[in-house]
Amino acid sequence: MIIKSILRNLLIATALCAAVPAWCTDAAAPDQLTVQTTVQTTVMTRIQEIKDRASNLVTKAVDFIGTRYQRGGNNVEQGLDCSGLVRLVFKDALNVNLPRTAAEISRTGEKIDPSELQPGDLVFYNTLKRGFSHVGIYLGDNKFIHSPSAGGQVRIESMELAYWKKRFNGARRINEDDHH
Repeated sequence: MIIKSILRNLLIATALCAAVPAWCTDAAAPDQLTVQTTVQTTVMTRIQEIKDRASNLVTKAVDFIGTRYQRGGNNVEQGLDCSGLVRLVFKDALNVNLPRTAAEISRTGEKIDPSELQPGDLVFYNTLKRGFSHVGIYLGDNKFIHSPSAGGQVRIESMELAYWKKRFNGARRINEDDHH
């Protein structure tokens, strides 16, 4: 249990670091100070929203590590399949309702380039000889959490493993406002 707690804290820290882009500003002329202050306040508010979203999703996802896989499963008691895990995390963390299958989820939200991945984004794989047959939640540092397959449990894996690299189908970002 202590290892799970340490892992959760490490993942949250990683997620927060990955979710915040580097910002820089040049020295502003005095007449630009009000505009710059307003922009900086808006930017800082948005950064905080991103950090909160990432933290909520990562924390909730890590809570399910070790939950057994169950095809069609959508609760902890019976077990979770990949889309069941994603749906439960988004519902519990952000009150966002997602469709039932990985393929359906792959058509929601905003398509993003892998170079733009942020903690909480969804990553999709072809694991059943058809596109978008598997989904997981990106955690940062090229890691994702998912419910893998029969006999497995919710776990964290590296996207750098050859198995996942060759099966990667794409990534999506779910905006809370679109799915309440």
